[in-house]
Amino acid sequence: MGEFKLQRLGIIMKPEDGDAMEIEGVLNPAAIRGKDGHLYLFPRMVAKGNFSRIGIARVIFNDAGDPIDVERLGIALQPEADYELRPGGGGCEDPRITFVEPLNHYVMNYVAFGPNGPRIAIARSNDLINWERIGLARFTHYEKIKFEGVDDKDSCTFPLLIKNPNNHDEMGLLHRPIFPGTSPEEIKAKHGHHETDRECESIWISYCRFDTATHLPAKGASFTSHERLAAPEADWEKLKIGCGTPPVMTDLGWMILYHGVSEIPIPNSEKTQLCYSAGIMILDREEPTNILYRSTEPIIKPELPEERVGLIADVVFPTGIDRRDDIGMPNRFDIYYGMADDRIGVARLDIPDELPG
Repeated sequence: MGEFKLQRLGIIMKPEDGDAMEIEGVLNPAAIRGKDGHLYLFPRMVAKGNFSRIGIARVIFNDAGDPIDVERLGIALQPEADYELRPGGGGCEDPRITFVEPLNHYVMNYVAFGPNGPRIAIARSNDLINWERIGLARFTHYEKIKFEGVDDKDSCTFPLLIKNPNNHDEMGLLHRPIFPGTSPEEIKAKHGHHETDRECESIWISYCRFDTATHLPAKGASFTSHERLAAPEADWEKLKIGCGTPPVMTDLGWMILYHGVSEIPIPNSEKTQLCYSAGIMILDREEPTNILYRSTEPIIKPELPEERVGLIADVVFPTGIDRRDDIGMPNRFDIYYGMADDRIGVARLDIPDELPG
């Protein structure tokens, strides 16, 4: 049996001196290959007052095939829609991008931080430059759980249509609703007196019908047929788990990196603070709600000074993944992640031929 091996490669992007659009950080990028073969990052760029835009940058590689720098190309999305604007600010944040093959276009999931709080928004593109807003994701109820009108973020889309519980091929969305009382800050405030609510603190898979002619959500369609994927289990993720990188198909099954939040002591203090780490899940290719493998320990946690000190301390937050087919390494992936909500790091992940025992 093999093992998952991760090696940090370094910092790939940080705020550019003198750029007001990046003064409060560059972080949490989507990563996607364009039709031209180049790799593009879509970082969250934070201006004063937590006003966030989604930028575009082309990744520059050295002769060895390692990512070493970026070329900034402009802005993909900035707050313009009413659901992205709020009094005194606005936000298009934390994108994940997938090329959905049956729809033949790129789908961007991002957080729209508007007047009602953070919500999942969706946009699409044929060329990664011009983006068409689809709007906010809408959700039906599930038994006693009301998804609509609840803070929701950390979402991503499967690159293939997957079968919903009724065996219909639909667009699959991974997301983590933040029901009242289930944010890591709220759970931390309970000082350990908390029992995990496996329905309200889980990553979910929800499904949406698409119009075969327009490749847009069917008229009036909402995400429905909700299935719970995973709740917090290990100590390193006990305060919260959420999606990280979009699912990619491997020989092992669907692979995602996901984030987990724990509580760690503040040095020379009796107080504690939050710590964001990341692990791996492998999901069955036919039934994604069937978890074949899950990290018992994080694959990456805050260790470098740039990961431990920043706008928010002790954060590694993976959002972008790039399979290295371009160098003939289909079991090698470069992971792009936010570092302390301030800059972007890249790490190399090699996966085994078989799942660890």
